Amino acid sequence: MKKYLFAIALLIGLLRGLSAQQLPGFKPADFGEQQMLIENEVPETRILINAPTSGFSQHNKVLLVFFALPNGNSIEQTFGKKTQPGDDWHYNIQHIGAQTRFLRNTIKDRTIVVVYLEARQKSWPAWKAAHPDFASEAKKIVDSTCKFFEPWQPEIVLNGHSGGGRFIFSYLDAVKQIPNNVVRIAFLDSNYGYETAYGQKIGTWLHSEKNRFLCTLAYNDSVVIYNGKPLVSPTGGTWYRSKMMLNDLASTFHFKYSSQDTLLRYRAQHGQIEFILKTNPEAKIYHTVQVERNGFIHSMLSGTKYANKSYQYFGARAYLKWIADTIFTPIRRMHIPQNTEISESGSSFMKRIAELPINERENEIYKAIASGNMPDFLRNTVTISDSCRDAKGIIHPVIYEVMPDYLSVGNDRDFCRIPMNPHTAQKLAELFGASLLSSKISDDIYRHAELKLAPFNYLPVGNQNELVARFSEHNAQIEKQIAEANGVHGQLIAGIKKDVIISEQIASKPNKVVIYGWHKPDGKPIQPVYSGHVDWYVDYSHGIRFINNQVRIDGKFYLLSDVLKDPILYRIFSDEEVPMTQTEYIQQK
Repeated sequence: MKKYLFAIALLIGLLRGLSAQQLPGFKPADFGEQQMLIENEVPETRILINAPTSGFSQHNKVLLVFFALPNGNSIEQTFGKKTQPGDDWHYNIQHIGAQTRFLRNTIKDRTIVVVYLEARQKSWPAWKAAHPDFASEAKKIVDSTCKFFEPWQPEIVLNGHSGGGRFIFSYLDAVKQIPNNVVRIAFLDSNYGYETAYGQKIGTWLHSEKNRFLCTLAYNDSVVIYNGKPLVSPTGGTWYRSKMMLNDLASTFHFKYSSQDTLLRYRAQHGQIEFILKTNPEAKIYHTVQVERNGFIHSMLSGTKYANKSYQYFGARAYLKWIADTIFTPIRRMHIPQNTEISESGSSFMKRIAELPINERENEIYKAIASGNMPDFLRNTVTISDSCRDAKGIIHPVIYEVMPDYLSVGNDRDFCRIPMNPHTAQKLAELFGASLLSSKISDDIYRHAELKLAPFNYLPVGNQNELVARFSEHNAQIEKQIAEANGVHGQLIAGIKKDVIISEQIASKPNKVVIYGWHKPDGKPIQPVYSGHVDWYVDYSHGIRFINNQVRIDGKFYLLSDVLKDPILYRIFSDEEVPMTQTEYIQQK
């Protein structure tokens, strides 16, 4: 993930009187006072940031919990939900979402944000094996996510279940010493990869400050026989590794021992360091049961005044009333860098490029937008839900996200919608994880638009319509129309530009740009699909609007670029007679 300057975007929002509770780029969840954002920029990872909708005022502090998923589980399964007949059993074994809601109702002096970390292989050990730079990538995930919450000085918790412990150790491999903002480390039956060197690093960290917590939960997996074979090797299970970690730390910390039923407790530093090891006389598998039975709750509260209040570790589920009926994660966000306070204003940029040759102008447009110099309201994509037919006439529920307006340079106070050639637009789309529209998507956007404005055109006089001065003049006219319609930036707007689109024609007619749209109030476009202009041609009427390249069809995630090539599904997003063979502009040499 890039180091997005989330703090700047939020503080600008505060200055403008926007709600501090709606975090930029986050989408409301449908299961109660939560908002979410999906990232997947780090190779072969998918990351869900789950935050409450309150607790982000100026004086709040954030507790940022990185929860690395267990082997074989998705984010949705780890979050959990009420299961129905036919549901996968994995949805009912962890309930980190419900346990988080329990914690948010218990801990009042911190805003709890949970970052669900999923590897593509559904195994952090397998992800590590596939990535030689695993340590730096793990640290990148943590550091970049912290940037989102910089205004609230986030305190970090490293937590994980099963193979998720490998992510924690990967992060520890990346740092010479554990940073001061890490306040808790917890292993939920997940410290398979423990070695003494980690104990030394953890011990130094525990000694460094008073508010340091370590919680390790494990059970005796060494006695379990599964399919006729031992479940773990003699030294490979969490029972052995937890005792090894305990012995290493016992050289510098004094542990007190107690037992209750089958739970052996070892505590030091007034409980801030705690090991709970479950004996296993019946040789059962308790790997996920430890989490299900309030394990995540305890891993977050051990050593505090809240420990073992209103819940009991390995007791009955204390979070039942917070289990969601459904779990619906958003489409991953587009990778648009944040604007900065030193970015050039739109009016200044337009003056600077006004006399540049076309190629130089396009280069400057690319550099400006690629660096994040665009209004913040464009980053908050609009979610469109629809029902669309495929080529066989089957109706599919579809969800996709589009920019509310056309690509612009500048900031929310001073910006200009900027026409560009399709190759500049294509490079930006690929950089952001986006796609240009099809003509059908252009029509659908107009149909769903909150703000529909009448097209405003200029008669052609020489090449004036191709000049930057005309771009600025047309932008000012659109702003006038928005004001007269009592519109606001960030609404889904349509009718103001022709769309530069993708079409089957971009394969059959190289070196051409395909344009469409500029819908009139009756919904009919002024411009039919047209590929008569050369690809370097740009005039004031051309606009670039992106759709997130990840879409959801029938509840499953797809890439739009793949769907448009599919012989059946392509009709969901295209009204052409055949699927596309090419979904991006390729510059000919």
